[in-house]
Amino acid sequence: MALRESEAIVLRTYSLREADLLVTLFTRLEGKVHGVARSAKKSRRRFGGALEPLTYVRAFYDVRERQELARLDSCDVLESPLASEVSYPRALALGHIAELLDELLPDHEANDAIFRLTLSVLHALPGPEIWMPLTYFELWMTRLVGFLPELNECVVCGRNLNGSRAYFHALADGLMCADDKRLASSELSSESRVLAGQMFRAPVDALLGDPWPKAQGADLRRFAIQILQRHIEKKLVTASMLQKSDF
Repeated sequence: MALRESEAIVLRTYSLREADLLVTLFTRLEGKVHGVARSAKKSRRRFGGALEPLTYVRAFYDVRERQELARLDSCDVLESPLASEVSYPRALALGHIAELLDELLPDHEANDAIFRLTLSVLHALPGPEIWMPLTYFELWMTRLVGFLPELNECVVCGRNLNGSRAYFHALADGLMCADDKRLASSELSSESRVLAGQMFRAPVDALLGDPWPKAQGADLRRFAIQILQRHIEKKLVTASMLQKSDF
């Protein structure tokens, strides 16, 4: 049987027996694919450096009927996150992107929009300045998987929120007006709502260059993460680590 060939982004690798690796790929051809890379720990010719998380590769693999795991034959590196210094902030940001993709993407369902989004955000993460690319990625992922409601109207009464205060809650999707907000709601600032509009209108590289401290857009990131965690029904480990970070 001929091997399938696809651009792919490596999401996870796990040791499997002495020399094999269990690999999760986000392929452009058919979405998320789980496979076994036989003797990957020994074969530099077939896999050398290609199976690091968030490496952009050209993957050659075989998917067989009635088998859950593909056979990963080889990978050619197209772009590697190791080409730039991997500081702790950048490593955590890369891990967060990988976790979001792994948790949100269904198996064997191609999504070219998310694939292109991921590549563009990885290009915007060459160094330790992580908060703008992460905010952009979380917001767009929430939209592209279909979880993000309109940001200019109250989900309870339908009132237009432009020029009004807006609130969100971990147990509700969307924004609420001051009259309909729940107890223990958080406010999404007007500045962050304007920022969200800018992010939906511009590519991520157009937003590079300006200083972006952790506090900027923090409420927007929290809003997106609460929606995502509500739908996947679990906490994102890297989101908690980022929230507790002091960089």
